[in-house]
Amino acid sequence: MSFKKDEETGLGAYYNNKTTVLQEARVFNESPISPRKCRALLTRIVYLLYLGETLGTQEATTLFFSTTKLFQHKDAALRQMLYLAIKELSSVAEDVIMVTSSIMKDMQPNSEVIYRPNAIRALCRITDASMMQGLERFFKTAIVDRNASISSAALVSSYHLYPAAKDVIKRWVNEAQEAINAKTSGSFFGVSSGSGGGFLGYNAQQQQDKFQAPPSTSYITQYHALGLLYYIRQQDRMAITRMVQQLGGKPGSSGTLKSPLAICMLIRYASKIMEEDPNMQRQMFELLEGWLRHKSDMVNYEAARAICEMRNASPQQLTRPVSVLQVFLSSSKPTLKFAAIRTLSALALTNPASVATCNVDMENLITDSNRSIATYAITTLLKTGNEASVDRLMKQISGFMSEISDEFKVIVVDAIRSLCLKFPAKQASMLSFLSGVLRDEGGYDFKRAVVEAIFDMIKFIQDCKETALAHLCEFIEDCEFTKLSVRILHLLGIEGPKTPQPTKYIRYIYNRVVLENAIVRAAAVSSLAKFGAVVNDLAVKKSIGVLLRRCLDDVDDEVRDRAALYLHTIDDEPLAEMYIKDDSVFSLGALETQLVAYVNDVNASEEPFDTSSIPTVSREQAFQETARPSSLDTIAVPAAKAAAGPTPVAPTAAQTKSAYAEQLAAVPEFAEYGTVLNSSSKPQPLTESETEYIVTVVKHIFREYVVFQFNVSNTLPDAVLDQVSALMVPNAEGLTENFIIPIPSLTPATSPGVVYVSFSRDSPEEYALGSFQTSLKYVSKEVDPSTGEPEEEGYEDEYQVEEVELGAADYIIPNYVNFSQEWERLGHGATATETFSLSALDSLKAACDSLIEVLNMEPLGGTEIPTSNSVHALTLSGLVTGGGGKVLARSRMTYSAGQGVTLELSVRAEKEAACQLVISAIGD
Repeated sequence: MSFKKDEETGLGAYYNNKTTVLQEARVFNESPISPRKCRALLTRIVYLLYLGETLGTQEATTLFFSTTKLFQHKDAALRQMLYLAIKELSSVAEDVIMVTSSIMKDMQPNSEVIYRPNAIRALCRITDASMMQGLERFFKTAIVDRNASISSAALVSSYHLYPAAKDVIKRWVNEAQEAINAKTSGSFFGVSSGSGGGFLGYNAQQQQDKFQAPPSTSYITQYHALGLLYYIRQQDRMAITRMVQQLGGKPGSSGTLKSPLAICMLIRYASKIMEEDPNMQRQMFELLEGWLRHKSDMVNYEAARAICEMRNASPQQLTRPVSVLQVFLSSSKPTLKFAAIRTLSALALTNPASVATCNVDMENLITDSNRSIATYAITTLLKTGNEASVDRLMKQISGFMSEISDEFKVIVVDAIRSLCLKFPAKQASMLSFLSGVLRDEGGYDFKRAVVEAIFDMIKFIQDCKETALAHLCEFIEDCEFTKLSVRILHLLGIEGPKTPQPTKYIRYIYNRVVLENAIVRAAAVSSLAKFGAVVNDLAVKKSIGVLLRRCLDDVDDEVRDRAALYLHTIDDEPLAEMYIKDDSVFSLGALETQLVAYVNDVNASEEPFDTSSIPTVSREQAFQETARPSSLDTIAVPAAKAAAGPTPVAPTAAQTKSAYAEQLAAVPEFAEYGTVLNSSSKPQPLTESETEYIVTVVKHIFREYVVFQFNVSNTLPDAVLDQVSALMVPNAEGLTENFIIPIPSLTPATSPGVVYVSFSRDSPEEYALGSFQTSLKYVSKEVDPSTGEPEEEGYEDEYQVEEVELGAADYIIPNYVNFSQEWERLGHGATATETFSLSALDSLKAACDSLIEVLNMEPLGGTEIPTSNSVHALTLSGLVTGGGGKVLARSRMTYSAGQGVTLELSVRAEKEAACQLVISAIGD
């Protein structure tokens, strides 16, 4: 309260003013030194710096050297405050290295115990790489000191010094290992080995005679030492694996580590090894299972969470960790309950049956006073419950939706969305709930989650379509989010004309033209036009025409232009098909790439820009590419992944190809090749990820050339590869090798490097297909460990990699179209039909995935997911590069257990060559 009063009267602002503090710094020069005054002033200096106050270089330097005079006084509390001020001022002041000798005196083994940890931390802030050789002995001694505070200070300081002095700190492995293996350590302020200081620096000799420091029970030194060991060895996977196995001990034993924090860290290292090296999964899993029986709740939870996050964990492997988490659900500690229910909620997404055993315990948490725990309990029950419990859970959810934050509301809505698709018969109660929360107060992410859930119900549950559309119509009457209004209007334009009574939606849409902003008005005009073009009722068409004419007087030019366009095209069937009914748009990334290439080509202006080679996507795909990440993608993710930071959004295929085009344009040898027609959407691995050299390939198709881009990584720290090139022997005709652009030198630091191999297409009108036997050729040189430089002489070597395939998928770009219209249009063009027996495939889903991968074509209408286990039809669309035009494929397939999949593939294309390209891809 006194602080508040000072702040209100302005006394606090004056007392902590930078100018006042700098003037009062003369107290440091008084003789004798007053510890109380100096401590108070140092506190104010640190307080100002923590608040963000900036000091000039000269001010900071003067203040820094004024404080160093306080080393003359032996007051322990003053010395602690002095070191804190030195650490804060060292980043601004100049010549801070001058105080090293004073700090080094406090680092001596015979100095006061309270001085040494603070001296180590301060020295870490003022030292640089050039001084590390001289300080190495002091740090090594401190790391193995029996006093926990001294050892921990040295270990943590090593983290901060590691980026600047890696080579020096890597030599401290033995000391860090000794700190981990130490059986006992002194208390945090106890007497250290060889120390002449007493407790807090008072009565040193008497304290040493009469007081023996109790051993530390936290073993915090082990935690810090383990972190430093991992930091040093993080590039050596085998060393990390050995460390985890040695420190973990035999399954069920206590092991070397006594610190629960250190064991939790070791569990995370073990999880990372399991993820990166499948061959070590069994050994690491046995260690994790052993830690489930540890006496610390922290260790039990960390081990259970690690097993629950394992890839492809079997129900048998999940039994024990789920049992541990089930015990935590009835704990009296809210943190344990929250951690357990959050992990079970994430596990329920992939293994609901394993979590179902905890349903009784989770139902008891629904009434928990902590609403975060109650929310997770409800949403997890929604994922694991049965159809009979849905209504009861929905009533309980309604009771506390108003009491939780938007973040947890999104989790609840996401769970209900999954439940809708799981139990379609309960759609009425769930739709009623969603429409109710849609009218509640909430932010954009919450409202978006509800709208997305209703969209999914409209898409997958036909019985609720009209009711759901009515709820959305009511929502846009009072919707404050423009993006949501536009999406709903677009959906109404698509689904509304298909309903038995389309006219009841027109009023809601036209209200948006009258009452909303220009963006929503433009979307409403487009939606109205769809009603006029699709509904066959002449009265409806006439009414739509009247409404669109009213829009010609709008103040916004976008609205007027849309209305004029639709009035002109709505009565002309071919134009209406192209401009109103067609749901496809150009892929913006591909369009941008083609426009940039067109503008940069000096000869291109002689011909008009050709849009026929630009792939199209559905409006829904275009929206997903440009939409910001939803809270649904970031909430309820496993804790370890969340702690690592948000996952970067993966670039789209168009963005990847655009990046490749820029990369190729920077290579002078490809300047005359022209525009890149197509590039692989993702690199094809040619080696295992654990091998010494990791190689992937990307294929680039030009009009007259094919360029193979090999991304090569060298993982051997003691070897340098010079003149790295790729030797390719084609097993097919139609391609002639031009040249190879090698990597001059490749080290782990410069990896990955890029090797280019260029081939000419002998006949650009034909599509050369085949495989290439491939190997890396290089000169290997060993690195001298003492100097870090490679030897002058090396030896030539070759490294065989997997064959590179050039297939139909490399010449085809996925392209979205209206399948029924395009299939009918191409009926008079090139056609082909073949029947294939795919006995190796064990399901229709596997057949669909294989066809999509082999052909690299766009699946249409959700046909990539079979609705039957025995019969299915997959429709695909693509665009063949180099002027090959559109190509469509319809795959009718049947599955029987004895014969596998039988496939009838019908292809229609604008050109015969494109037809044969698709057929040959399956035939081969």
